[in-house]
Amino acid sequence: MKYFFETYGCQMNSAESAALVLDCLERGWEAAQDGESADLVLINTCSVRATAEQRALGRIALYISLKKKRLAKGQNFAFVIAGCMAQRMASDLKEKFPAVDYLIGTSARSIFPLILDAVEKNIENGNFPKIIPDEEPSFSFSKSHLETDENQSPVRSFVPVMHGCNNFCSYCIVPYLRGREVSRNPEFVLEEIRQVGQRGVKEITLLGQNVNSYNWNNGEVNFSRLLQMAGKEAEKNGVKWIRFLSVNPVNFSKETITVMAENRVFCRHIHLCVQHGSNRILSKMNRGYTREYYIQLAADIRREMPEVSLSTDILVGFPGETEEDFQEILSLMEEVQFLYAYMYHFNPREGTAAYNFSGRISEDVKRERLSSVIKLQKKHTNALLKKRLGQKETVLIEGISRKNADELITRTERDEMVVVPGDKSLIGSFAHVTLNSLKGNTFWAKELTEESL
Repeated sequence: MKYFFETYGCQMNSAESAALVLDCLERGWEAAQDGESADLVLINTCSVRATAEQRALGRIALYISLKKKRLAKGQNFAFVIAGCMAQRMASDLKEKFPAVDYLIGTSARSIFPLILDAVEKNIENGNFPKIIPDEEPSFSFSKSHLETDENQSPVRSFVPVMHGCNNFCSYCIVPYLRGREVSRNPEFVLEEIRQVGQRGVKEITLLGQNVNSYNWNNGEVNFSRLLQMAGKEAEKNGVKWIRFLSVNPVNFSKETITVMAENRVFCRHIHLCVQHGSNRILSKMNRGYTREYYIQLAADIRREMPEVSLSTDILVGFPGETEEDFQEILSLMEEVQFLYAYMYHFNPREGTAAYNFSGRISEDVKRERLSSVIKLQKKHTNALLKKRLGQKETVLIEGISRKNADELITRTERDEMVVVPGDKSLIGSFAHVTLNSLKGNTFWAKELTEESL
C-alpha cells in the first residue's frame, strides 16, 4: 500500500502530516512518488487566508479528476482532505466534491488509523465505508512528529507543545478552526525530544498556535519552565539548537528572556509578530498590547541577547486604517529594525469579527501601502545583512543547493541562509563559515573552515 501527502500552511500542519505519515509507516505502507501511483492521497489544508484555500481547491479538483481517470481504468485510490479547510468547510466540500472519501478536521486526527484500515480492506472494490468513531473526536497530540526521509538522517524536527488559541484577534480564523488552547504533557514533550535526539536530529522547533501561552496543569509548568526542561533534555540527547513558534508578544515574559539568555541551546532568533504599529489599530485587532509595550519588549530582548535577530508579521489595510495609522507601522519598523517580515494586506475572513468591520480600505490603497512596507523592509534587511559580512558563524548544514549539487544550504542560529561548497556527507552536522558575500538575502561562504570538519 502506498500513500502520497501534500501539505499546505503552517509548521503545525507539517508536524501533523509527519505524525500521519508515521501512522502509515507503522502499518507497513510506503511513500508514493506522486498521486498517480498512490492508494491513498491526502491533502492537509490551510484556511488562514483565502488564497491558501483557493490553492487547495485547485489541487482538490486536480485529484478528483485523477480519481475519475483511475476509476475508468478499473483502479482506485482513497482521497482524504485534512486540516483547517476540512474543519471549516466540511459540508461544502462534500457537496462540491462528492468523490472525496474522507474529511479529517483539526480535532479528528485519531480517526486516521480507522481510515487506513478501511482503505486496506476495500481498495479492491473502492467502496470505502463511512468512519463512525465510538465518540466525538477531540484533539490529542501524537507521540511523534518526526519527518522521515529514507535517503538521509533527519536534521530538524518540529515538536508541538500546545494547540489552539484563546486570543481571538479580530482578523484571525485560527481560534475557530483549532479551538481553545490545549497544552501537552511536558513529560511527553521531553520524551519526543529524547526520541528525535536519538535519531540524530540537531535542531528542534517547539510549536504552538500561541506557543508561549503554554500552561500545563494550571500553572505547574509555564512556558519559561518548559524551556528550561526542554533545554536540559535537548543537551542530554545531542540536540544542539532549539527554536519556537508562534509567539504572541503579550505572553512573552521576562522569565522567558532570562532562560533564553542563560542557555545557548536556544537560537538567537525570535519571530515576534507585531501586526501593526498603531495603538488604535492594535486595539481593533484585539492584540492585547500597545506599540510602546512591543518596542520595550524588543529592547528588553536585545539588552539580554545583543546578538539576537527579530522577524515579524505585518498586516496593512485593516478596516479603518488611516494614513496616520499606516505611518506608525513604518515608524515602528524603523525603530525595531527587523531582519525579515511576512507582509500582507487585510483580506476579510468570514467568521471573524473583522469581517463585519466598517471602513474597509480600497484594494489600490492596500496595495500601495503594502508596497511601501515591503520596500522599507528590503532596505532594513539589506542593511542588517551587510553589517554581518566578514563575520565567522556556526551553521547547521541542512541540505544540497537546488542550483548546484556541489554546494550546501546551511543556516545560522539567527535564521540567515548561507550557501557554501561542500559534500553532501556533511548534511546534519555543524560547521564554521565566514560570511564572505551576499546575493539577495543569502550569504555565500567560500569554504568550511578546518576546525569545523
